[in-house]
Amino acid sequence: MKKNIEILEKLPEIKERITQEIGKVIVGQDKIIEQMLIALISNGHCLLEGVPGLAKTLMISTMAKVLSMDFSRIQFTPDLMPSDITGTDILAEDKADGKRYFEYIKGPIFANIILADEINRTPPKTQAALLQAMQEYQVTAGNKTFDLDRPFLVLATQNPIEQEGTYPLPEAQLDRFMFYLNIDYPSYDEEKRIVKNDAFASLNSVTPVICADEIIQIQNAVKQIPVSEHVLEFAVKLARTTRAQYDEAPDYIKKWVSWGAGPRASQYLIYAARSRSALQGRLTPSIDDVINVAQNILQHRIIISFAAEAEGITPQKIINKIISDLS
Repeated sequence: MKKNIEILEKLPEIKERITQEIGKVIVGQDKIIEQMLIALISNGHCLLEGVPGLAKTLMISTMAKVLSMDFSRIQFTPDLMPSDITGTDILAEDKADGKRYFEYIKGPIFANIILADEINRTPPKTQAALLQAMQEYQVTAGNKTFDLDRPFLVLATQNPIEQEGTYPLPEAQLDRFMFYLNIDYPSYDEEKRIVKNDAFASLNSVTPVICADEIIQIQNAVKQIPVSEHVLEFAVKLARTTRAQYDEAPDYIKKWVSWGAGPRASQYLIYAARSRSALQGRLTPSIDDVINVAQNILQHRIIISFAAEAEGITPQKIINKIISDLS
């Protein structure tokens, strides 16, 4: 316990150093970077959405360098096969006796940080190969199962425009992602700094802050953070209130929501609240921590009704109303 406290006490300083190093390359996006760090130490995964040119790929590769973790980028295309991600058996020959045998060649998924670029551009069969690994932290090839390297973080991107020829992720697969992060355009001043800054030259000046073994220690320490009963109750009520199927659901939920968030959302709310409090130097999460992460955890788990669409009601508005009612 004492060791865990020592690790957690150092975490705000580590976060500050990580943010500074990433800031050498990426201008702004502090909120997104914080959410990605929360996902990392919570053992979660992120789905990032933003128009082209917002440096999603550069942000992720910079983070991998700062964290001193193995990085792999997979460009999802319509012809990508599951074996292109997980790896495949090839026929090899023993030079000593000439006998042939099958040798498994690991795919790009065997890394610590995976950038799944434009995940919605590949068919469901290939998407499922990645999502299975995200859930089980294993890859099965033939009759063999291989454990993935830890820590393991998938950061998938998708383009909100150019939807022709894409394969939207089904709701059950969206649920595998802890966070849904929407990357917006930079402000005027940030865009001026971006234009002045040579991002790729700055990338060479980035130095690692932490290593994989230290991240695993942090993950284990964060799991031990106690959560008070009232924070636990708030997180569970928040997730349960999104479900129109319950008799006690508010009338506006029954009208606006077809399907709400499942129990995994309740778990993620607590996991993320723990991580956020630790990153800010607090040894127990508050209701404010749950509220801070609620939008990014719940918005892709709420399926709105036709009535909500007709009235211009979005999942974000529904979440804000639930939080207002519960607070």
